[in-house]
Order: sequence, then structure tokens, then C-alpha cells
Amino acid sequence: MKNKKLQIGVMGSAADLKYSEAIEKIAFETGQLIARSGNITVYGAEKDYDSLSTAAARGAKSAGGLTVGVTYGTSKDVFDQDGNTDVLICSGLERGGGREFVLVNSCDAIITISGGSGTLTEMAIAYQLNIPIIAICGTDGWSDKLAGEFLDNRQRVKIMPAKTAQEAVETCLNLFK
Repeated sequence: MKNKKLQIGVMGSAADLKYSEAIEKIAFETGQLIARSGNITVYGAEKDYDSLSTAAARGAKSAGGLTVGVTYGTSKDVFDQDGNTDVLICSGLERGGGREFVLVNSCDAIITISGGSGTLTEMAIAYQLNIPIIAICGTDGWSDKLAGEFLDNRQRVKIMPAKTAQEAVETCLNLFK
């Protein structure tokens, strides 16, 4: 399994949470860095609007990386204006836990950027499944609120804080050395 590519999830706010261009650039860079490391970017493919996860997929594709989008429902129509999704998985499930379970369970680790309720759900699922979580601080949302914390007294997975996209990806890669 030495040559196995890691499937690194990038989870973050959808565009309706009105994140800044600076935070979108962090997501884009995160995808680029995953691709340059030779690993796979896995993300939640939205149907109706852009997201930080989609920005990460754009970044990965700009660096020649492989992207896997997991969407809800059964339709392959996703918000992917430039064809940045190499593999699309239609979970047949809806938002709010079903799609997020398939998405997170497909990852070796997740990196979170900002994040609303969907990202919180993904973090909770990763926590329950003992999947490493790296939160980029300074991006607002649940990433800022939960970085450095455990979600409960079981202390399964401490959410590792990172200050930059580079630190987040390096932290992730170091977990699997």
C-alpha cells in the first residue's frame, strides 16, 4: 500500500455564506497542494452554487490533479462550470447527513475551511469514523470554532489547527508517512 494515493477531502462553506475572495484563494491553494503532492482531492459537489470545496477542485485541476466529487440525489448536474470533476459519485442521498456520510467515508483525512452546518456535519462524521480532521484557522465558521478541540469527552480525534493551506496539507501528509 506504499504507493496508494491518499483521498483527501476538502470541506467548506457554500457560496450562500458569502465567504471572501481571500478564503476562496485558500481553498484553491489547498486543492493545488493536494494535487502537487500526488494525491486525490475529494469534495462535496454542489448542484446549485459555488463552494469552497468546488474552489479546491478547481485548484487541484489547475495543478493536474485528480478530483472526485460526491453529490446528493441522482442527477449528474452539478455546479462545475469548467469541468473540474474527474469522477462524480451520485450518492442517491440528500444533504443533511446521507451525502455527507458517503463523502467523508471516502476520505483518508479531511481539511476544513470556514464552514457552515454542512461542514459541521462532515466534521462530526469524520470524528465518529476516526478520520483525521485538519481545520484551517482564520477562515471563520466551524473551522475556527473547533480547531484544536475534541467534539466530545470520548476524545477520538482532535481537530488539528493549521494556519495556512500549506500547513494543512503537510500536516495531513505527515499523518500517513
